[in-house]
Amino acid sequence: MIEESTDVVIIGLGTMGSMTAWQLARRGVRTIGIEARGRVHPHGSFTGESRLFRVAAKEGARYIPALIEARKQWGELEEESGRRLLLPIGALSIGTPDRPEMVATLEAAEEFGLNHRLFTTQELAKAYPQFYLEPGDIGFLDTDGGGLRPELSVYTALERAEAHGADLRFHTPVLDIDTVPGGVVVHTAEGAIRAQHAVVAAGSWSARLDPTLGRIIKARPLPLTWFIPQHHELFTPDRLPVFMRDLTTDDLGEIHVFGAPSLDGYAVKVCPTSTVQDIYAEVETLPHMLEPDELTRLGKMAVRVMPDLNPEPTHHQLHHDGFTPDHIPVIDLSADGAVVTLAGFSGNGFKFAPIWGQMAAELALDGESSLYREEYSLASAVQRLEDR
Repeated sequence: MIEESTDVVIIGLGTMGSMTAWQLARRGVRTIGIEARGRVHPHGSFTGESRLFRVAAKEGARYIPALIEARKQWGELEEESGRRLLLPIGALSIGTPDRPEMVATLEAAEEFGLNHRLFTTQELAKAYPQFYLEPGDIGFLDTDGGGLRPELSVYTALERAEAHGADLRFHTPVLDIDTVPGGVVVHTAEGAIRAQHAVVAAGSWSARLDPTLGRIIKARPLPLTWFIPQHHELFTPDRLPVFMRDLTTDDLGEIHVFGAPSLDGYAVKVCPTSTVQDIYAEVETLPHMLEPDELTRLGKMAVRVMPDLNPEPTHHQLHHDGFTPDHIPVIDLSADGAVVTLAGFSGNGFKFAPIWGQMAAELALDGESSLYREEYSLASAVQRLEDR
């Protein structure tokens, strides 16, 4: 029995769901948001204290316009809430100039005229003594980049959505979605809701509501590690940007590290490449802890990149995200225009979150968005998978 009706129902109130709720509600759209767990719970893909924000994206020029707009949207959310969500400390990339990551970053900056600063090896050593450097290393500082506070950002988007009139419900699992004439009926443990549109933003759990997504998207564990430096004063946000470091070594192989300065007052987030990233599984079967041998290996990598660190992680966690094979997200509008799907952000979605939320809102309300690209469709993702 249908108990109530609304304009849009959002399923999942994590990263993308929270931003979509904010974007819809501030447009005056009647919005109900449903979350199976609590408000900003510890099981989502947004956990982990910090996220890197970069305008000069090494993932490809296709994303630069969206990132430029996303930065404006982060500013709007900050202004509306009065909270600092994006720390404007820059995003530093270090590596040799011939590495694909550095080439892509430099090309993006040149093509779009992005604000940045280049460092020679000597200039890097002087400006950022925290890093181990080799001859030929260069630095690229994305001066419009910085560090995002993910848990606070999700909380703030939900709070602002409610302030604009959104009805958000937590600890309410969704059981099924039925397409009906004129919209959808969303069945929950608390009853049924009829809406003109549904936005499915269930993250790593997306396949539960759409079997086709299960072919495309797999949950993947993402290790996060924090280390205590000997000289903490070098690792505070006023001395260290968020960063990515790529390095080839004889004993440890290829090292890719990303991280952020100390935000908790004693430890630095330094996350090297981990072997568990090769494990794809359903979200319920993902590991929850790193094995001692793996922690030792990660500690060696972290110290190779930043010699001042104690090699034993002071704390660590495994969170997760839904990954597509080619890391292109699925942002799709169903043929009948009733359901918008947001999924498969492959560990790269948080910095885009307010703009993807805007796209979802526009697709639901208007059936189109200037930000949309055909490669984001589910059909396109399936075709690419079959062509591999």
